[in-house]
Amino acid sequence: MKIWEKGTAVDEKIERFTVGKDRELDMYLAHFDVLASKAQAIMLAKVGLISTEEKDQLLQGFGELEAEIAAGRFVIEDSFEDVHSKIEFYLTEKFGDAGKKIHTARSRNDQVLTAIQLFLKDYTRQAAAKIMALVDILLQKAETHQADLMPGYTHFQAAMPSSFGLWFSAYAEHLLLDIALFEAAHTVADQNPLGSGAGFGSSFPIDRKLTTQEMGFGQLAVSAVGAQMLRGKTEKTLAFALAGVGATLSKLAYDLVLYNSQDLAFVELPSAFTTGSSIMPHKKNPDVFELVRARCNALQALPNTITLCVNNLPSGYHRDFQLLKELLFEPMMQFVDILDILIFALPQLSIKPDLLSQAKYDGVFSVENINQLIQAGVPFREAYQQVGRAVDDGSYVPHREFMTTHLGSIHNLGLAEIRAKVEQVRQHSAVLSR
Repeated sequence: MKIWEKGTAVDEKIERFTVGKDRELDMYLAHFDVLASKAQAIMLAKVGLISTEEKDQLLQGFGELEAEIAAGRFVIEDSFEDVHSKIEFYLTEKFGDAGKKIHTARSRNDQVLTAIQLFLKDYTRQAAAKIMALVDILLQKAETHQADLMPGYTHFQAAMPSSFGLWFSAYAEHLLLDIALFEAAHTVADQNPLGSGAGFGSSFPIDRKLTTQEMGFGQLAVSAVGAQMLRGKTEKTLAFALAGVGATLSKLAYDLVLYNSQDLAFVELPSAFTTGSSIMPHKKNPDVFELVRARCNALQALPNTITLCVNNLPSGYHRDFQLLKELLFEPMMQFVDILDILIFALPQLSIKPDLLSQAKYDGVFSVENINQLIQAGVPFREAYQQVGRAVDDGSYVPHREFMTTHLGSIHNLGLAEIRAKVEQVRQHSAVLSR
């Protein structure tokens, strides 16, 4: 069944090509198409386009469909073009004319768009909640390891003393910045396009404010033409959010791959988290973080991929938009998997203590040697040159008392301030509200 068919058969090869992966991908939309159709039925009854009895029949059918979807029994058979035609067929088979009337005053364009808006809005909330859970884990690790020093690197050269507390808290703070990208994606998805029809509205006296309220949208997409232009914009905005977090987590994963190597040996993963080699029995490979890195790098290509799909299209609906499901839905699910594995793995990461006691890190205290000369009255430039000459001629002796007398500057992580940022985000972020 196709909700647009008029009795003319479509060539089987054409149908197979145009349907593509819609039946599979539309399973993500089934719950949200039911939600939108419930709002449609309530609105149609209010404005007198269907009877109260027909509305009640439709709501009964939607309840049955919701139960089927929740139980995993809902299936889109090959005889249906998409989830929308399957749902309408179910209602028509069960309730006759009431099912045939559900599509009154809407087009498949705004029907599909509304389900996608609801789906992506719901996704932004779920993903943002997981990001905040990861922020909490990083801050817990920062507090636990704020006294565990590590060498800070620039240009892959040991540079100055740092700490694991600083390292963990840095990623926590950057994920808070990334939440702002999800806030933007949520705002774009939180627009109700239902009632925009094929992009030119409806001559029926529909109540779009009512459907906005029924579906829990924060805003009504007022212009019918503008509502249709959400297709592509919403997906691209979410793609930027995924790419932004992907960039942060790719860097984190790369750090951990380096830190887990024998040459650095800053961290250690449980054996159960690593994989081995088929010929080298000593190997414990950090595959989990390598895969996180690769998948996050792939996420960063999403905005460009979606741009190439919809770029230079005029206003109105175009079938090109169908490909957005294929481009976006699977990466969305992979992103959730990435967050879940990091939430699982990071708490079990072990930190190597006393790293800076190793002689190879003597150089990281050179700035402290300079600072002590400055405190004794030597101008900075002269102190810098004096310590530099000592490093070159081998007479440099690091002031390791730094580790006991000046740890305060390293331990001043600003954790209280970062936690205040966390609470501010939780209190004021729409994407985290319930």
